[in-house]
This record gives sequence, C-alpha cells and structure tokens, in this order.
Amino acid sequence: MTDDAAPGLPGLPDLRACDADRERVVEVLRDALAEGRLDMAEFEERLEETYQARTYGELAPITRDLPAAGVTPPPVVSLHKEPPQDGSWAGRVVGGEGSSSWAVAVMSGFQRKGRWTVPRRFTCVAFWGGGEIDLREADFSAGEVRITCVAIMGGVQIVVPPGVEVLVRGIGVMGGFDQRESGVPGDPGGPRVIVDGFAFWGGVGVERKKTRAARRQEKLDRKTARHEQRSVPGDDVRQEHRGILEGHQDLLHDHDHGHGHRPEPERQRLERRDRPDRRDRHYDD
Repeated sequence: MTDDAAPGLPGLPDLRACDADRERVVEVLRDALAEGRLDMAEFEERLEETYQARTYGELAPITRDLPAAGVTPPPVVSLHKEPPQDGSWAGRVVGGEGSSSWAVAVMSGFQRKGRWTVPRRFTCVAFWGGGEIDLREADFSAGEVRITCVAIMGGVQIVVPPGVEVLVRGIGVMGGFDQRESGVPGDPGGPRVIVDGFAFWGGVGVERKKTRAARRQEKLDRKTARHEQRSVPGDDVRQEHRGILEGHQDLLHDHDHGHGHRPEPERQRLERRDRPDRRDRHYDD
C-alpha cells in the first residue's frame, strides 16, 4: 500500500497490520476466486502471502489488481473496517405485484427460478408434466405468499432457502404433499410460504437448499481453513517425523514377521530331505 492509496495517513505502509486487516484481504481474494478473476493456484499463492504479511505495505500489493466487494474497480482494497451489512430479509420483501402469478405444464414442464419476485398468490398446474419453483434467489411481494399447486399425474417441486417458514396444507388423493419442511421456524423478519392445492396421482415436494453461492462460499471457507492449518509452524515437521516413525515401525514389524516364519519351512524341507523314501524302503525289503 502506498501513501497515495491512503491520503492523510503518513507512514501507513510501515504500520503493523492486524488479523482483521488480513481477513479483509482474504475476503477480497475469495470474491475474486468465486468470480473467476483468480484461479485456484493464484488464490492459494496470494492467500499464503496474506497470512505472512506483517505491514500494510505488504498487504496492499496482494489485491492491487482486484476490485473490492461492491466497488468497480478501486486501485487497492480498503484496509479500514466497514460497518456490517444488514443480513435481514427486509431487502427481499419488496412489495409490488410479482413477476409471474401462474404457470401451467401439460405433458411438459415449467420453471420459475433465479431472480424473480414471488407474488402474494401464485397458482400452478401440472398435468402429465412437472414444474420447479425455486425461491432461493427470489424476492417476495409480501411477508406471506401462497403457492397453490394442482398436480394430476404430474409433480411440482418447490425449493426454499434457509430462513423461510413453510406451511403445507395441500390435499392428496393417491398422491401427496411433502410435509417434511412444514412448520420449521424461519428467521426473524423472514417470509412465510403457504403451500396448498390438490394432488391426484401426483405429488408436490418441498425441500430446503442453500444457494449455489452459499455452497461455493462454504467450500472456499473449508479450503482456507485447511490452508491455515497447513501454515501453522511446526505441524509439517511433526507430521514428517510421525511418518518416519511409522515407517520404521512397519519395517521392524516386517523384519520380525519374516524371521519368525522362515525357519519353519526350511526345517520341514530338511526333514523331508533326510527322510527315507518309501520306494527305497520297498526295494530294500
């Protein structure tokens, strides 16, 4: 980081960085990996440099060519702590009429997924067909929405994200409505989804899944945690010594095992060699 990158803070490159500063740089690296700006090899190389950095001047070059979250493109990552973002559902209950209020699949299929606004009431029909309603990235026109499904020799699959309360009230005749997620409490301020309707020789399933971005972030977090564990001083040496010790134990075990079994076959072979042959005894008689 240079003085130009931090006006009004003389001598900033020489200041010691704290753990929070390094974690903010790691967040930028994770976002860059998820967006395809860095490949895995570059990510791991820069991650190692981040945890080895001791000053702001050593941290700044690591993200100099990467944009910070929500800004395109800053010259360097800001090392100042920003206020935490609001993680509530308030930003996803947007009001309005909704993007689509109905869907029909007759010997075919339909999908509602990605960024769309769920209306207060959504109706769908699946006749000899199937449909998918994915709410993981959707906005909601109200705090409570109703999805009415009619499945006749067909099926409808509803996917909700964590934090959404689901109430299932459908009726099934030689079919059914999935009740596994019904009644699970949601997050404070989260929307409620009521699923009702009728299923005849068909079914309506409800499952709870995380978004792809959340699963990808968890995968990155696990890789980062493994990298941090590998970077702890002394761990590699202890593991190497442990491997050498186990290798010596295996060699000693094989050596003892071999010496314990070799004399027996050799003794039997010598006894057979010294034992008179039956045919010789027959001719002698």
